This record gives sequence, C-alpha cells and structure tokens, in this order.
Amino acid sequence: MQLIYAPASPFARKVRVLASETGLLPRMQLIETAVLPVSLNERVNTLNPLGKIPVLMLDDGEVLYDSRVICEYLDSLHDRPKLFPAEPAIRWKTLRLAALADGVMEAAVITRYERAARPMERQWDDWIDGQLGKVRRALSALNDDSESLQGPLDIAQIGIACALGYLDFRFAELSWRNEFPALVTFQDALSQRESMQLSEPA
Repeated sequence: MQLIYAPASPFARKVRVLASETGLLPRMQLIETAVLPVSLNERVNTLNPLGKIPVLMLDDGEVLYDSRVICEYLDSLHDRPKLFPAEPAIRWKTLRLAALADGVMEAAVITRYERAARPMERQWDDWIDGQLGKVRRALSALNDDSESLQGPLDIAQIGIACALGYLDFRFAELSWRNEFPALVTFQDALSQRESMQLSEPA
C-alpha cells in the first residue's frame, strides 16, 4: 500500500498512528507531498477529486480517501484489538468523539491556511475567530467528558491526540493547556506512545 501524506497534516498523522498501532505501518510506503489551497497538486487531484490528503493506494489499484475511510479500512486488516468498536452503544459514542476530533482538525487547518496563504490585508478576522471558537467549544466538551477518553485505545483517542498535537504545533498562542487540564493529562499520556512519537511533525 502507498500512503500519500504531509508530515504536518493531523489527518495524515491519524492514519499513520493507527497504522503503527495495528502493526500495518511496515506494509505501507509513505509518499510525502504538499497540498495547498492556492496551488494545484495534480497527482493528488487525480487520485482524490477533492485534492485532499491523506490518500491510500491499495495493492490492487483501488484508491481510498479520506482519513476516516482509510482508518476504518486499515482497522479491518489486522488481528489486534480493533480501534473501531463493534458494539453499537460503544461504537456510536466513539464515532461521535472521533467526529469532534476531526472537526477540531478541520477548523484548525483551514485557519492555518487563512493565516499562511492569504495576504495579511485580505484575512478575515471574524472568520478566523469563528473557526477558533469551534476549536475551543470542542475542547471544552472533550475536557468535560474526559471519562470517555479512558479505557482501551480507540479511533477517538487517536484523533483527539492528533488534533491536540496539531494545536501544539501550529497554534501555541491558543494556550489550550492552561484551560483544559483533563485534556493535558490525556495528551501527555498518549504522547508517550511510540506511534505518536514516530509521527510527530518536526
């Protein structure tokens, strides 16, 4: 399998962490690339019409995207404990938390694009504040529901850890660690895992 990814992407990091935790990483060729909203990446656009990474190319030529689909596919390939729970009551709660993590990543990434790719005089502060407001509300909800982040590792925990790692990497000024102590405890513990350390952006 070939994974097209960018090292700084929290969505791609989520896939890499899951692949590492499931023992599948050695079966994947990692192909680094860059995707920006203002410049075309023809290879990625050919594989994924949305022009987004990560993209997983299977051995038979099939292409999978986005990170949620790739992660669930990879979770079907191994014999270790599953990271997508099967029992309905647990599964839907886990997927809800995973969706919240994806929402934090999306809001943070597009805010990063707004700041890094758009000229300063054309940046929309109210729009940025709106996106970062989503991030803070999501972190507050996760902090208040920290008991759900305990227990065996699952896709929600991986997603949340990658989202928080991206905030540390790109948004140090948010100082989320000063506001959400339960998430700090969670993140510091998850960060000790080899999968998180191997995938940490430089």
